[in-house]
Amino acid sequence: MKVLIVKTSSMGDVIHTFPAVQDALRSRPAISFDWCVEEPFASIVALHPAIGAIHKVALRRWRKQLASPATWREGRTLRKALRAGRYDLVLDAQGLLKSAFVAKLAGAPIAGFDKASAREPSAALFYDQRYGVPRDLHAIERTRRLFALALGYEPDLSILDSGIAVPSGHAPIPAGQVATLLHGTSREDKKWPVQEWIATTKLLVSQGFAPVTTWSNDKERAVAEAIGKAVPETLVIPKSPLSDIAGLIGRSTLVIGADTGLTHLAAAFGLPTVAIFVTTEPGLTGPRGQRASTLIAQGATHVTPQAVVEEAIGLLKLNR
Repeated sequence: MKVLIVKTSSMGDVIHTFPAVQDALRSRPAISFDWCVEEPFASIVALHPAIGAIHKVALRRWRKQLASPATWREGRTLRKALRAGRYDLVLDAQGLLKSAFVAKLAGAPIAGFDKASAREPSAALFYDQRYGVPRDLHAIERTRRLFALALGYEPDLSILDSGIAVPSGHAPIPAGQVATLLHGTSREDKKWPVQEWIATTKLLVSQGFAPVTTWSNDKERAVAEAIGKAVPETLVIPKSPLSDIAGLIGRSTLVIGADTGLTHLAAAFGLPTVAIFVTTEPGLTGPRGQRASTLIAQGATHVTPQAVVEEAIGLLKLNR
């Protein structure tokens, strides 16, 4: 059976889908999977060795350039590639109108959430097979249950395995115990203050860790360089391809991160991971992993750098 997964974005949503793929491979090993994803996250999908063809979609970019002939050419090329896949089933694991639109391009039967379960109920109108999954479950479990219903097996929810492999990457990494700090995130209100990151980095150095931090835009670069200036032992990685940063994270000893996709990736790698949520709620979409923890710094609740480092070191000792 040949199945196309449609989960286009965001990075965290893509990562949350991997355990469902692992469930299916354990229960239905004859199934082969391809994936359709937004182009910036194709290298994340490629971390799973069982995924075959990766079809790149650019809905975000296309919406801004609807009048461009190039946009329509790319859309036709995608449709042709999806039709050529001759899929037995398309699994829309996103439940949005945009993902349902992409799923329809493949010209194959579509399975997805029913009207009461989909994030956008009208998306269910485009599906041939609709399944009810409670909305009050974590996104990982919702996706695992959807795959199981659509493909006909019972998932073992006592197991959480992403199945992804750490890429080699080309980003430098220091010797010894590496602590990667992921301070960047998509919204300003989700960011932990730079002074807290500096204090955390100093504590990590005092505990014998080699701190590493990254950046992807000018604002993040300013924070990374401020950390590096205050704590000279810090290795500040230049702006790098996502696959290189994934390799760096995967080779770390522990990771401390904001509410960002890369923190989800660290948890999926099974690393000791502490996520710091400042304004968002981790409940149904927070990082999950065997050694992942979330600290909530909201309102009157103050999460201290000391508490963050102690939590990370505690996670590091698990399963040793």
